[in-house]
Amino acid sequence: MTMDTSNRKIIHVDMDAFYASIEEREDPTLKTKPLIVARDPRTTGGRGVVATANYNARQFGVHSAMSSQKALELCPKAVFRFSGFDLYRSVSAQIHQIFYDFTEAVESVALDEAYLDITANKHHISDPIQVARMIQIAIWEETRLTCSVGVSYNKFLAKEASDYAKPVGITVIDQRDAIEFLKKLPIEKFRGVGKKTAPKMEALKIANGADLLKWSQMDLIKHFGKFGYVLYERARGVDPRPVEYQRIRKSIGKERTFGPEISTAAEVDSQLQRIAQLVVKAMADKKKHGKTLVLKIRYKDFSTFTKRVTLDDYIKNSSANYFALASDLLAGMPDISTGVRLLGITITNLDDLTYENLSLNLFDKSKL
Repeated sequence: MTMDTSNRKIIHVDMDAFYASIEEREDPTLKTKPLIVARDPRTTGGRGVVATANYNARQFGVHSAMSSQKALELCPKAVFRFSGFDLYRSVSAQIHQIFYDFTEAVESVALDEAYLDITANKHHISDPIQVARMIQIAIWEETRLTCSVGVSYNKFLAKEASDYAKPVGITVIDQRDAIEFLKKLPIEKFRGVGKKTAPKMEALKIANGADLLKWSQMDLIKHFGKFGYVLYERARGVDPRPVEYQRIRKSIGKERTFGPEISTAAEVDSQLQRIAQLVVKAMADKKKHGKTLVLKIRYKDFSTFTKRVTLDDYIKNSSANYFALASDLLAGMPDISTGVRLLGITITNLDDLTYENLSLNLFDKSKL
């Protein structure tokens, strides 16, 4: 029996170039320049990964999860800035508190992104567009940051809507318009269709939602396994998933303890690479990927520190990527020469591998 979810009011709030916008807020001169949120590879020996970039830098092909060295090659005049995740997390907490002013049903996807079920909201407002505008205004007044909001009757369509008119947009997809909207939607924009699935779609001549709609459920399952069933439903605007605001956060990680302690850069790098390989295997076994990497380090005196980095896109499940991010975080830790007892790498903000991100040039340059 299929649950009737057509009366739900779901919004998806996505901050516009979140980390870059915070940096621009702190230093307004950056607004007219291509800005990359990462440590400058010219000062790190080429190490580092892009957390995000402003819309000026994205015109040059710079995107989240790209190596900072590659970003510099694409945009030599870019300004590199990274104020740290303590600042970004504190701003995210402000924004999430605004969400909770409207509803307790908040599913946080990342520091800059969340689903809200506002069917029964605290302000007793029946119009979801009014709620979306109120949230946009409240975020701007409190943080001087902008967001884009998607409004629909399920999570899938709310997410598609928030992507449709960035930045500073509000897009509504109601049940009457859902099929027509999805027919025109490029297949790579369907959540879950990523770099591995898109070529299969191309080979099957599925270019958009209209093409997908022609396929039977059994044929899609034959070609795409369980994800075929999801595709069949999404093409018809069906997504019964609730806003999971009581979900327990999951993580996958590995640690190593050393006796005697290690104290040289070469030893630490070697161990981080080994740990990264173990995490890759664990992630592959669980068929997961995530957006946040946490580095843990314990020193000879048993003092313990953790730092984390959250990217806009899923982190590629490779030891090289994990090692690069961990090394970037390590640069902000206390000196290792005193001796290190433990190192650990953990991936959080997990999703099934069926959900992939495909970086596309979706931004209208006339709005930049």
